[in-house]
Amino acid sequence: LLNINVGGKLFQIAYKVLAQYPITRLGKLALYTDPVKKLQLCDDYLVQKNEYFFDRDPSIFHYIFHFYRSGVLWVMDEMCPSNFVEEIEYWGIHLKYSQRCCRILFEEKRDELNEYLKIEKELEAELEPLESGAQFDGKFLGGFRKMVWNLIENPYSSVPAKIIAVMSSFFVLISIVGMTLSTVEEMKNKTGKMWMEQMEMICAIFFTSEYVMRLISSSSFKNFLRAAFNAIDLVAILPFYIQILFENLDDGDMQYHEELHKVENVSKLGKVLKLIKLMRIFRILKLARHSTGLRAFSFTMRQCYQQVCCLLLFIAMGVFTFSALIHSVEHDVPGTDFTSIPCAWWWAAVSLSTVGYGDTVPDTILGRLVAFVCISFGIILNGMPISILYNKFSDYYAKLKAHEMSQ
Repeated sequence: LLNINVGGKLFQIAYKVLAQYPITRLGKLALYTDPVKKLQLCDDYLVQKNEYFFDRDPSIFHYIFHFYRSGVLWVMDEMCPSNFVEEIEYWGIHLKYSQRCCRILFEEKRDELNEYLKIEKELEAELEPLESGAQFDGKFLGGFRKMVWNLIENPYSSVPAKIIAVMSSFFVLISIVGMTLSTVEEMKNKTGKMWMEQMEMICAIFFTSEYVMRLISSSSFKNFLRAAFNAIDLVAILPFYIQILFENLDDGDMQYHEELHKVENVSKLGKVLKLIKLMRIFRILKLARHSTGLRAFSFTMRQCYQQVCCLLLFIAMGVFTFSALIHSVEHDVPGTDFTSIPCAWWWAAVSLSTVGYGDTVPDTILGRLVAFVCISFGIILNGMPISILYNKFSDYYAKLKAHEMSQ
């Protein structure tokens, strides 16, 4: 018998049993005759007791010991998959020696654990700032840049930083409200335009100052440009300056500008200006910088893109299928709107989404039956992934809040 001491517990296994598995660690220990090679396989050797000592977990070795006696590797549900795999790799035993049912469940559990750890790591990276205070040490104006960085990027560092974060969200809302009111007919007079322009100028000055402070406090210009939130900030302030550039192409010719404003709705330059003004709507994305809910929503969409793509695929299949069915049963009806399959796409999309505008409806009994099946399919289709997305969103939101509180 080979005397094995694992973490203080003694096990005895016959040499002939170990020799049946020569590629394992204990199999090699039983077959080797060179004492030097044997000592390389264990952590220590007790000469008085003739014991080979291994500084490993004795609780898991019970399953290794059972494997040598029965030839079957037990896999228990309560064991940590990572720890168990690490132990059996140390002893040189492959997972294939376990029963197929246990192996499948174990691999599923291990995949779930790896996915959980991956999501946890990504959640921590979601909240981790691009810069850290230690990166400013030894750099030009490191103390000043660190102070500015804490003021802009770390709302929990001080009361002024929290005030700036609240002001940033406030100016975003003011800007969106101003852009909305500028389209109201009563606000298009001279006084309304003047107030809207002044409000837009104040918001643009604040956003520009905020962007410049972030640029100054950045320890790496390359990382600053690659950051998604900084790109959003740039998109938020560029329309204001591009609009000023277009409106002041020729400062000397005031008559030209008067004519330009008269034909703004039909001229190419006016269309460009409208498009540039519309880009200000992206300022609302700035709220995600200080909003855990928006971050959780974005993270959920990134993690569940496969489910979302699958949902879109099912919707597309439903649209094509039911539009073809409704066209086949309704195209002979006089005055029907389903004159072709492409014309029926809108009806199928509206019915699958269970919105039901009622602008296009079937007239025949068979067409209404197709519509009922389409609506029922849409209810089932929308119900399945939405529950999954909502559960994941709730989970990610709770974890993000927990990470924020811990930080």
